[in-house]
Amino acid sequence: MNILGKAIKVLRPTAEFSISDNDYSTIKWDVLDGTPPTQAEIDAAIEEIKTEEIAAKAKAETDKAALLARLGITEEEAQLLLGGN
Repeated sequence: MNILGKAIKVLRPTAEFSISDNDYSTIKWDVLDGTPPTQAEIDAAIEEIKTEEIAAKAKAETDKAALLARLGITEEEAQLLLGGN
């Protein structure tokens, strides 16, 4: 799902909709309880999603580094053990 769709689902979890070209003006509401979210609400939700995704990636990298340190191996050695190239 694209970032616009994710933002809409955060704001209106039960909504059913379609979008063309990740463009707010093309949202077609099939099922919507309440009012459609505004562009400003969606923009704020998109920024929150992006921030959460960045934080999740950073945490995953930190967790990976901590695991490798506990195991006493490098990332390259881990790839070799896992059959990676």
